[in-house]
Amino acid sequence: NDKIEKVDINPIFFEYNKFDINPQAATELDKVVFVMQKFPKIKIKIESHTDSRGKDAYNLKLSDERAKATEDYILSKGIDASRIVSAIGYGETRLVNKCSNGVKCTEEEHFANRRSDFIITEK
Repeated sequence: NDKIEKVDINPIFFEYNKFDINPQAATELDKVVFVMQKFPKIKIKIESHTDSRGKDAYNLKLSDERAKATEDYILSKGIDASRIVSAIGYGETRLVNKCSNGVKCTEEEHFANRRSDFIITEK
């Protein structure tokens, strides 16, 4: 009778035009680290995103910096680099809502798009 462990890893969010790990993100990332310590076979992919404001090419670079900052934080807590399969920025290509170029949105709606997602690739 194998017990199935459900692992909930929430996205972390970023301030506008920034890629540093803020206190909210650090709290969430500490949960990711805890899960990875508890389950040594887990490997993850980091996918980072921006909102639609700003130039597309700039947002791609910014999201890459977000992915790298996210990866660096996890590695700084002693997780082996081989367990992070990839850390990729997708810019504004994977918005979670309607807030694409030219669409009027609230700050909260834009905030929802500025995130790093974690995909578990191996358990």
